[in-house]
Amino acid sequence: MSRDRRAPRDCQSSTGALTSRIGQKPRSGKRRDRPRPLPGLPRTGPFSRGIADSRIRAQTPRRNPGPAVLVRAGLALNLSGMGQITSLFARKMVAAAGDAVDAREMLGSVGLDPDAAWDQTVMISDDAYYAMIERMAAQTDVTALPVAVGASMRCDEYGALGLAWKAAPDLLGSLTRVERYARLWTSVVRYEMRPVPEGLLYVVHRDGPRRLGLRLSNEATLVSTVSLARQVSTERFHPLEVLIRHSAPGDCSAHEAYLGCPLRFDAAVDGLLLSPESLRVPNVLGDAGITQFLVSHLDAELAGVRDEVSLESRTKDAIARSLSEGLPRMADIARGLGFSVRSFHRRLSEHGVSFQTLAEDTRRELALSMLRDEAYSLSEIAFLTGFSEQSAFTRAFKRWTGQTPASYRKALPDG
Repeated sequence: MSRDRRAPRDCQSSTGALTSRIGQKPRSGKRRDRPRPLPGLPRTGPFSRGIADSRIRAQTPRRNPGPAVLVRAGLALNLSGMGQITSLFARKMVAAAGDAVDAREMLGSVGLDPDAAWDQTVMISDDAYYAMIERMAAQTDVTALPVAVGASMRCDEYGALGLAWKAAPDLLGSLTRVERYARLWTSVVRYEMRPVPEGLLYVVHRDGPRRLGLRLSNEATLVSTVSLARQVSTERFHPLEVLIRHSAPGDCSAHEAYLGCPLRFDAAVDGLLLSPESLRVPNVLGDAGITQFLVSHLDAELAGVRDEVSLESRTKDAIARSLSEGLPRMADIARGLGFSVRSFHRRLSEHGVSFQTLAEDTRRELALSMLRDEAYSLSEIAFLTGFSEQSAFTRAFKRWTGQTPASYRKALPDG
């Protein structure tokens, strides 16, 4: 049985709470061949009888509840709420792991071309990103990986936002830019600057279950903030304290060596405690004129991202609601969203996406989400992601991730 090598330990005491481990979930008995009805649906009728048998699609009219399946199961809402992050983070994680993992397989699992140029504007699903980290953790010791990834981050890799970070007058100005414009590289993380008696608590808010991939990602985010601050400050920067919500790994030495300050695990928030003095230290390249120009540019970028996310989210949600009837046509989705086909195609093209790409992404993200829920059999997942046969779903999933759905589910961590 595969287990998380990050054995728990409290860095401030000799006893620590046990953390979740990577490994296969215990299974009681054999998985049922026939799918169970989704919540709120009757246990009789063609839906409950026939999902496992793909022949029902050809032999009976489409009397299945269609979009209601996803709505009552909460899947359409979950999908529309699925977040995105910059692909830069995934590439950094894989690069930091080195030869310990198969880079091509890992990047392919989140939909990235391993041979393509690094582009921070290319976004990936946060769900797929966390799953990728967890697969890495099942293959190698990832205890120090967030430190290596965070330390490797460079201002220039964040585009205009990285330049605005450098051009701000001091660290307080840099952090203010991130609090406002972080949406340019992630939709799942919010930053809060919270005044406290000791100075400022810079809080990282990341929504979602506290799964291993999310926890390691939060560690990398905190370390990267320290790294970026050191790159622009005229003095050596150290936080007063680093706060982390989850329990400590078995070995904190890499964290302690790099951060150079106390670490508090099992804290109420994820964040950095910063002194007033450190916030006022001038940045090396602080320039008010450049800052004003960059802020105007970032405001325009942010407005564009919000429009793009709204259209993509609505499109993917409409696709998700239609998948139980089979893969929808672009004309039908466009009509449902109030567009002509030509206008809809043009709007998507303006944002650098296509209907085919969004449909493929929706199916992949929905499949990954449902595979973590033992309530759904593989045949149900195939049906709800628009495949006429389970074998077709298996082939598509293997193309997306390099694994079969069954292998992927078996490798999932306990939490």
